[in-house]
Amino acid sequence: MTDCTADNNNWVYVAGKVDSAIEFSHEMYGEGFYSFHLAVPRLSNHVDRLPITVSERLIGEIDLNRDAAVVITGQFRSYNKLIDGNNRLVLTVFVREITNQTEEIKNPNQICLNGYVCKPPIYRLTPFKREIADLLIAVNRAYNKSDYIPTIAWGRNARFCQNLEVGDNLKIWGRIQSREYQKRYPSGEVVAKTAYEVSVSKMEVVKEGSDETWTNGSFLKYETEDYME
Repeated sequence: MTDCTADNNNWVYVAGKVDSAIEFSHEMYGEGFYSFHLAVPRLSNHVDRLPITVSERLIGEIDLNRDAAVVITGQFRSYNKLIDGNNRLVLTVFVREITNQTEEIKNPNQICLNGYVCKPPIYRLTPFKREIADLLIAVNRAYNKSDYIPTIAWGRNARFCQNLEVGDNLKIWGRIQSREYQKRYPSGEVVAKTAYEVSVSKMEVVKEGSDETWTNGSFLKYETEDYME
C-alpha cells in the first residue's frame, strides 16, 4: 500500500478503457491539455466513469481511441469553474504517467491522500441504517494551491469521523468513484448529473509534527476561496 507523505500527498493509480472521444481542454504556458473519460471496473461489475486530464506531451504513441486499455498514475485535482453565476468544484484525474495496458490488473482503482479536514464532517444513517460520513479534504499542492477532495466513509470509519475537527491532518486510502444523481431545480426541471468522490477504505490521523500546518482556519500555503456550490 502506497504511503501518503507530505512529499507524496496525492497519488492516484487507475486502469480501464477509454470511454469517450478525447477532446481539447485548455492550454497553459504553451502546453495543451486534453480530456476524456475512463471506464474503471469494480469487483461488483459496476463501472466508475472517471474524468481524465492529460498533457499533449504525454500522449505520444499512446492509443487513446475508444475502448483502448490504459494505465494511469497521477493526482486527483480540483478547480473552480463558474457555471450559471456560481462556483462549482470540478474534479479530474491529472495524469503524470500513462501507458497502454498489456496485462490484467487486480486492483485498478487506488488513491492515497494526505490532507486536512476543511469542513465539519457530516455523519448520518442511510434509510437502511448504514452509517455514512461525508468529508471534504484539502490537499496542498505546489505554487500556493490546494485541491479540495470530497470523500465518503462507511461503517466504523464513518463513526470515527464524528470525532474529527476542522484542521485535523488525515491520511486516506481508497478508490475514486462516480455516482449519478438527479438534481431538481426551482423551475421543476430535473437534470441528471455525476458526482465524483473518494470512497474510503482506510484512514488515520497524522500526529503533530508534520511539515505542513493548519492555522486560524486556513492553510499557511493557501489563501481561502469559495470552492463549493
